Amino acid sequence: MTTGATVWLTGLPSAGKTTIAHELAGRLREEGHRVEVLDGDEIREFLSAGLGFSREDRHTNVQRIGFVAELLARNGVLALVPVIAPYQDSREAVRKRHQANGTGYVEVHVATPVEVCSERDVKGLYAKQAAGELTGLTGVDDPYEAPESPDLRIESQNQTVQESAASVYALLTERGLA
Repeated sequence: MTTGATVWLTGLPSAGKTTIAHELAGRLREEGHRVEVLDGDEIREFLSAGLGFSREDRHTNVQRIGFVAELLARNGVLALVPVIAPYQDSREAVRKRHQANGTGYVEVHVATPVEVCSERDVKGLYAKQAAGELTGLTGVDDPYEAPESPDLRIESQNQTVQESAASVYALLTERGLA
């Protein structure tokens, strides 16, 4: 059976989490790995519909995603999870679930500065926030607790998507997970 693990990519909106995850997924699939990308937007639509963006709802959303990721990972899938997950205690609870089940877990902080994320503004969230049409934007007017000691920190503004994905791949290889 193939070794599974969860790769949790956390960072601000438009940091590059999903883009890196899809690049990495392609490489891993080419090598024959079973891979799933648990995109935060898709999870909100299908698994966490009805949840808002309060601290409690964000925690519930992260725990749901963490449960599904761990379930996949312990069954031999590499679960790539590009999700903001703004609170340290929520991410730590997911890590502990993995540890309790002996499931591989890697936390990657895509540490793109808010100014760069705002320029990228993939979904137009920063523009809506600046225009007063949106409140509670993570990293702007809602908190983001950056990981203090992630397994890997990526500054996506200083490298290509391929280089970012390669650094995650190298970590997985080093740990015997890819």
